[in-house]
Amino acid sequence: MELTLHLENASSSDNLPDDEDVHRWVSTALTDRCERAEICIRIVSERESAELNRRYRGKDNPTNVLSFPAELTVEHPLLGDLVICAPVVARESRQQGKPLSAHWAHMLIHGSLHLLGFDHSEDRDAKIMESMEIEILNKLGFTDPYQPRQ
Repeated sequence: MELTLHLENASSSDNLPDDEDVHRWVSTALTDRCERAEICIRIVSERESAELNRRYRGKDNPTNVLSFPAELTVEHPLLGDLVICAPVVARESRQQGKPLSAHWAHMLIHGSLHLLGFDHSEDRDAKIMESMEIEILNKLGFTDPYQPRQ
């Protein structure tokens, strides 16, 4: 899997995964699903996340990850853009009792699968996508993010 990532930190958060982890997590998500990929990942504040979520999804709140698949009519490795809200990811990690790195990995994998066209709006599709996420996270040494924490 040949992966080109463009990482941009537009947040004031300082507890972010390093570039190598981000590359490994996304690459693992895409392995066996595409040969070449290019993705832009922008890490944002709650304000920017809420603005984008309102503009593109009609929801008036920040969210953990937004995926913007590229709509190309020619063969090109560009899959699209991911926007990750660092404060939301950190808050969810604490609330769910998950290690921060595990939640970051999950959000990046989740968003990457969206860029490949996977969705979870229907129960059947959600089960497929969740099982893929669990499998990928297990390959990376992380536990099932959908199991309740004790």
